[in-house]
Amino acid sequence: MAFWTYMLHCAGGVFYVGHTDDLERRVALHEAGEIPGFTRDRGPVKLVWSETFSQRIEALEMERRIKGWSRAKKMALIRGDWDEISRLSRGQKQNGPSTSSGRTYP
Repeated sequence: MAFWTYMLHCAGGVFYVGHTDDLERRVALHEAGEIPGFTRDRGPVKLVWSETFSQRIEALEMERRIKGWSRAKKMALIRGDWDEISRLSRGQKQNGPSTSSGRTYP
């Protein structure tokens, strides 16, 4: 039996990450608004990424891992940009200062 971790793009630009043993059925349920909660309130949804696993625990672990990622890292995953995922994993800044004032400190 196969299991999937998947990511949906929802209204408002947010992402939803889940796992399932029947990807087509689960996505159809999300699209129809038949799953209570996050995606029902943020439809329409679109499947933007999925990966298959041989064991449910692997899919669940990947779901939990991705849920902790930044938006930039999730978008890199959707693009399949492993160099960017690696860079973001190392905590390197993309561009410019991260402070709201725009100042950098030595």
